[in-house]
Amino acid sequence: MGFSGERTVLGLGHDLVSIADFAERLAMPGTRMSRLFSVREQRQSQWRARVKGDDPESHLAVRWAGKEAVLKAWSEALDERDAPYGLDDFPWGAIEILDDSRGRPGVYMAQDLQLVLSDSLGADGIDRLAWHISLTHDAGLAAAVVILERLLSCV
Repeated sequence: MGFSGERTVLGLGHDLVSIADFAERLAMPGTRMSRLFSVREQRQSQWRARVKGDDPESHLAVRWAGKEAVLKAWSEALDERDAPYGLDDFPWGAIEILDDSRGRPGVYMAQDLQLVLSDSLGADGIDRLAWHISLTHDAGLAAAVVILERLLSCV
């Protein structure tokens, strides 16, 4: 089922993470890094590592790059508007970067964060916001590209 209506790109985000540096921060005693990921993200990263024969840190690092790219796309979409969050108070745990049943990554937000997103961008009842994400990790680097798009329904 396709979308029939107007599409507008609101924001683009990209992030690149050194997997070794990320793994080092993740392993630090007392770090809060692991709490920035949901149980589902952690389980999926462990499962992907077993299937691919590599380490869970690579899969968490690429999800971290995805979360950072989401923030960057959102920030770009705000244009002149005030951001509801800064780096220090951004609810990282309310965003999940998860693969669907076919292995395609997606951006999933807690409902309260979705409402903040919609309000911050002035989206109304006929608007729908859509995330597009691409993830990759290779040669010690994890990267993510995210597009935030507004879909206006034809009424």
